[in-house]
Order: sequence, then C-alpha cells, then structure tokens
Amino acid sequence: MKSFLIYLAAFFANNYFLFAAEAGMPQLDPTYWASQAFWLILVFTILYISISRFYLPKIKDNLNNRENKIKEDLENANKLKEQAEIKLKEYELILKNAKKDVSKIHFESKNNLDKDIKFKKDKIEKEIENKVVKAQKEIKEFKKNSINSIKTISGNIASEIIKNITGDKLNESSIKAAVEDVSKEGISKYL
Repeated sequence: MKSFLIYLAAFFANNYFLFAAEAGMPQLDPTYWASQAFWLILVFTILYISISRFYLPKIKDNLNNRENKIKEDLENANKLKEQAEIKLKEYELILKNAKKDVSKIHFESKNNLDKDIKFKKDKIEKEIENKVVKAQKEIKEFKKNSINSIKTISGNIASEIIKNITGDKLNESSIKAAVEDVSKEGISKYL
C-alpha cells in the first residue's frame, strides 16, 4: 500500500498535464505539492504537540479533579448519612426513654395522689365520725336535760293548775312523785 502511494505521488509529480492544474487550481499543481506537504506536516505537528502537551493534560487534570471531588462529596454525603442515622437512633432512644419516664412519673403521681386522697378521706371520715358521736352525746345529754326540765316544768304547771282549781297548794314532793310516775311510762319510748 505504501509503495502504491509513492508511485501515485511520482506519477502526479511527473505529469504536467493535469486537468485541474490547467483549469487554474494551484493546489493541484505538482510544483506546489512539496511546499504544501511541508506546511501541512508542520501545522498538524504543531497542533498535535500543542494539544497532546498542553490541552489534553489540563483536560485530564480537570476531569480527574472533578471525579475526585465527586468521590469526596459522595464519601462526605455517606458519612453525613451515617451520622444522621446514628443521631436519629439516639433521638428515638431518648424519645422512648422520655416516654417511659413520663409514664413512670404519671403512675407515681397517680399513686401519690390516690394515697393522699385516701389519707385525707380517712381523716375527714374520722373527724365526721367523731363529730357525729359528739353530736349524739350532746343530743342524749340534751334529751336527759330536757326530760328533767320537762319534769320540773310539768311539776310547776301541775301545782299551778291544782292551786288555781282547788285554791290549795299541794305538797311539792307528791307532785314530783306523780310527774315522775307519769314520765317513766311516757319517756321510755323517747330515750
């Protein structure tokens, strides 16, 4: 293949009667091919060297930096995700413990209040019972005193009635004895 290209180039170099060269296209004129090939090789060599030595390394560095930055960001994101999950677990544990503490405090408070209410209720019931007993004693005492007062008043009224009816004053001891006999029969049902 290489020899074919050399023969072809030699053929065109020796041939002065090319159709395009006659038409006025100087790039197809074989007299200018050597200088055109020189400048073509020179320009493409400079382009190749500048691209391969200056631009490609910068592009590779930028791509590598970008890739490294993405890797670092992903690693940081994974670390932050792990830390967030740990914090979430800690938060849930704290919340669970707080709920237990609240339940415990609520239960203790309820028990303390129940004990306090029972203690105060028992105390009030004892006070009421003592007051009821005291009132019953006072009522019994009042009944006894009222019976004695009734006896005395009945005796006085009976002696006054007898005195007003008969005009004579009877013996107080006999009136008291009569009132006492009558009161024993009627008072027993009130005591």
